[in-house]
Amino acid sequence: RIRPLPWFFRGLVWTSLIFGIEGGTGTLLKMIIGRCPWDYTGTPLAAWGGTIRLDYAPLWFGVGLGFEQLHDLLHRIRISL
Repeated sequence: RIRPLPWFFRGLVWTSLIFGIEGGTGTLLKMIIGRCPWDYTGTPLAAWGGTIRLDYAPLWFGVGLGFEQLHDLLHRIRISL
């Protein structure tokens, strides 16, 4: 659904989604078991109760766009079989 958007905006969407999943899952784990395995509390640019690090944004931006390329490759392989 986001493919028609320019690559920069798609990267921002991916970054937001990944942060949302990471932060939401970390918060849920803290509620259920009392801790999050990737607790970033006390590190620079930690946010959302220590469940995400804002300095990871460029990494998640690239990973999201990389997921699109992997999806396209797998789709081409499936079609050619």
